[in-house]
Amino acid sequence: MGMAPNPLNMKKQTPKIAPSSSQDILVRETLRISAELASTPLLDTTPLQSTSASTLRFICCEEIDGRRWKYVAETDSSGQFKNNSFRSLSLQTPKPPIDELTSFIRSYVVPEGFPDSVTPSYVPYMTWRALKHFFGGAMGVFTTQTLLSSVGVSRNRATPGAVAINWILKDGAGRVGKMLFARQGKKFDYDLKQLRFAGDLLMELGAGVELATAAVPHLFLPLACAANVLKNVAAVTSTSTRTPIYKAFAKGENIGDVTAKGECVGNIADLFGTGMSILIAKRNPSLITTFSLLSCGYILSSYREVKSVVLHTLNSARFSVAVESFLKTGRVPTLREGNLNEDIFSFPWKDKPVVLGSRIKDAFQDPSAYVAIEPLFDKERYIVTYNPSKCKVHAVLKDQAKSEDILKAAFHAHVLLSFIKSSNESKVSSWKEMEDLNSNVMLTVADLEACIADSCKIVTNSYWLFKNKAHEQGWTMSESLLNPGRARLCQVDNR
Repeated sequence: MGMAPNPLNMKKQTPKIAPSSSQDILVRETLRISAELASTPLLDTTPLQSTSASTLRFICCEEIDGRRWKYVAETDSSGQFKNNSFRSLSLQTPKPPIDELTSFIRSYVVPEGFPDSVTPSYVPYMTWRALKHFFGGAMGVFTTQTLLSSVGVSRNRATPGAVAINWILKDGAGRVGKMLFARQGKKFDYDLKQLRFAGDLLMELGAGVELATAAVPHLFLPLACAANVLKNVAAVTSTSTRTPIYKAFAKGENIGDVTAKGECVGNIADLFGTGMSILIAKRNPSLITTFSLLSCGYILSSYREVKSVVLHTLNSARFSVAVESFLKTGRVPTLREGNLNEDIFSFPWKDKPVVLGSRIKDAFQDPSAYVAIEPLFDKERYIVTYNPSKCKVHAVLKDQAKSEDILKAAFHAHVLLSFIKSSNESKVSSWKEMEDLNSNVMLTVADLEACIADSCKIVTNSYWLFKNKAHEQGWTMSESLLNPGRARLCQVDNR
């Protein structure tokens, strides 16, 4: 009755708001002062007066991933902060739903700080990895369906107890295979690309054996056991090589984040592949045709996945690429070039033209060759030679050999191999032909001594240059990654 009308109600015909509703007042006043806050300096802490009895005061500003917030608090007439009045004000307009969805997905599939937190090779690797898991998930539906049909679940050919026993025996055989393959040890470190690809090939082979149970269901147990051994060996390979690969992508101490997001991408792709395969399976497609197409996609994706990894270390395959490029062009390949030219099919169990840490009986055909060549390496802690009968270059390490000596021996061995292939190609070819014809004319010790002496001059003048250029390109050299043998040449008083 005797009260003066509220000025705010005179401007806008809105329902009255109870004076005690400070939250509603704060929301209303926030909209009005947003423009003023945007133009207010960040360090300005001058109280912002409102038309009500309360006052909003700017406190600070914060930023998260490019988005900014300003914090204000409500004060009373005496300038004291009111309880529970600390509020944040977003300075951005709400994101469209599609942007919110994109941000949600990114939080699951890419590491924090992407793309600055990972190397450039991360994206192609994860793309091919997702495709591989997509095809793998799709194949899993068909192989599981085939196994269940073969064991007798679908056609009621066996009692539940017999089915359970067969299934348990199958899984047990797989675990035994996993334990046996674990003895490969350090091969997972220095030939991880080759072993990773070999593991995927074994996975496909195991899937093929599982499908074969459909043709001979009475052989379910031996075939299923063999398939499970192959797939568990592949699982060991994948698990053992996963961390070094993710470590190559991580920048800083975020390997856990990179690993978690990488596994999430693989699981998502696997689920999509499983869903697609379920839809296809309802139409009863040709099992052989479907498996062949999915296998081709899986193997191709696996190969491209492994090739996209850029490692900084020089194992035997990348070391060979680096030395060959250096001898031909005078330059060491970049990290990307060296990894792209690496032979993925150079599996650890294959014979290689260069053997590091050989035994004497493998390196030399007769004692006269050793006696003639040994003086050339008096000042070195290794001996390099060529065995024509095996067409291999051998590096024999002395017991005093350290890390640097092993690296130099590996470089010398590759130089000698290249020297023999290029400079004396016609001579080596004639030696092979003579041996094939059982001729009495063999490679003389003098020829071999002259060839090795020339290689010693090249190594003396070029090894340190090669090493410096390798470091300039970002390569990390370690003798352990070259897989040297354990044999060492010992010095004794009486020979």
